[in-house]
Amino acid sequence: MSLPVPGNSPSPARRSVLRGSLAASAALTLGGTGLAAPAFALSGRPRAEWGVQAGDVTASSGLVWVRSDRSARMLVETSATESFRHARRHLGPLIGADTDFTGTTALRGLPAGEQIHYRVTLVDPDDPRRTGEPVLGTFRTAPDRRRDGVRFLWSGDIAGQGWGINPDIGGFRAYEDMRRLDPDFFLCSGDTIYADGVIQPSVTLPDGRIWRNVTTPEKAKVAETLDEYRGNFRYNLLDHNVRAFNAQVPSVVQWDDHEVRNNWYPGQILDDARYTEKDVDVLAARASRAFGEYFPVSTLHARGEGRERRVHRVVRYGPLLDVFVLDMRSYRNANSPGRQADDTTGILGAEQLAWLKRELAASRAVWKVLAADMPIGLVVPDGAANFEAIAQGDPGAPLGRELQMAELLRFVKHRRITGTVWLTADVHHTSAQHYAPERAAFQDFAPFWEFVSGPLAAGGFPANALDATFGPERVFVRAPERGNLSPMESPQYFGEVDIDGQSGELTVRLRAEGGTVLFTKVLQPGRVGQ
Repeated sequence: MSLPVPGNSPSPARRSVLRGSLAASAALTLGGTGLAAPAFALSGRPRAEWGVQAGDVTASSGLVWVRSDRSARMLVETSATESFRHARRHLGPLIGADTDFTGTTALRGLPAGEQIHYRVTLVDPDDPRRTGEPVLGTFRTAPDRRRDGVRFLWSGDIAGQGWGINPDIGGFRAYEDMRRLDPDFFLCSGDTIYADGVIQPSVTLPDGRIWRNVTTPEKAKVAETLDEYRGNFRYNLLDHNVRAFNAQVPSVVQWDDHEVRNNWYPGQILDDARYTEKDVDVLAARASRAFGEYFPVSTLHARGEGRERRVHRVVRYGPLLDVFVLDMRSYRNANSPGRQADDTTGILGAEQLAWLKRELAASRAVWKVLAADMPIGLVVPDGAANFEAIAQGDPGAPLGRELQMAELLRFVKHRRITGTVWLTADVHHTSAQHYAPERAAFQDFAPFWEFVSGPLAAGGFPANALDATFGPERVFVRAPERGNLSPMESPQYFGEVDIDGQSGELTVRLRAEGGTVLFTKVLQPGRVGQ
């Protein structure tokens, strides 16, 4: 089933944004630009039918994203009220074909801990009288007071294994479940698209039912060109649940392998007949550009000489929380059996590891969430002999990429860094692992928790084996018994983190589609290890 270009996203429910006349709001004056919008917009005006997104929101800043259907000037207004009285105007970029008509505007000087209403207006660059209908969104800035608390969700793995947008079941339904919970933000833990995953018009399930997919030309083959990668990111925005969620909940986004292709690593040369371009570095450069065009990521939109374009960053969300967004893909060494006794590159690369140590040591937040795009102690194979993540199935002393993880865990313990929690997705089930030195081959670390949630809109898979090097104990798991179960056969999963402003306690809830809580764990603040 093919789908036309989407219409405007429905307005968020609990965080209601402006519901008044869009025609009236088009009469705004575009201050500081020399442009004035008319009381009505002319025909042929720019349209923003892919919705809006906000990202990397802090106590005083954030990014707003939009996509036009043609060249346009992006203008953003922000207000404390949905009436947009006393609105503040932010002049955005001139967007065109060089960015696939996407644009991102930085908002600075925002008030802390407040609901921000925003509207994006697209203006014809050749005729300022031609303006599109404003597109509306909202987000909450991070608090500057501890007592306000923080609550966010996380998951990953979207449109994978051939399970795309199915109109028969309402599309990506878990997004609506998450929107109803009204979190402060959403941490998307990677595999935001499946650029290597073809979406067929229909799939026959084992019980004879038919799964029907919305299809697009870009999803008919593996992505290789820049336009094909862009089309993969656009595909997810065809879903009305995604657009409504984006308009209400800001995101913190990282990437993993499927933004490029399965299990890729730098320097890889493909032996895959589906690809005419065999150099993964070429594919990764195209994918990275499209990723930065379609997500509002602060380190990919930073301006100025010497600014490094990168995914890894710290998003500071008030006194209670710092989110350390890792990139376990761009700097890793080649996938291998992982038995080397000396490995300075590992899965993060030497420079990213040094950066992470510095940032962890400097953090004054009560909780330090390490947003990892892959798990630590779960064995993730890559073929018959190689391994894709950190663990490699040998329960003994650290080897291969485990050496870098041992160095980081030792650093956290010896520097007495409190409140570290690991969150990830990737393995298409949900689970909670507790790591403790008394169970481990490597013992020079403080205990910690790792929580897994996903997929959000992809196939479900059985639980991975554990590697005993760091002493993981699987306290909870919910996973199917066979691989690649469709979302009609296995529920989708996401996690919730709730930090109480009074006690500082951090509560993790692992949830299933529909919002059902499967598992809860409460962690105490101020501890090195839990």
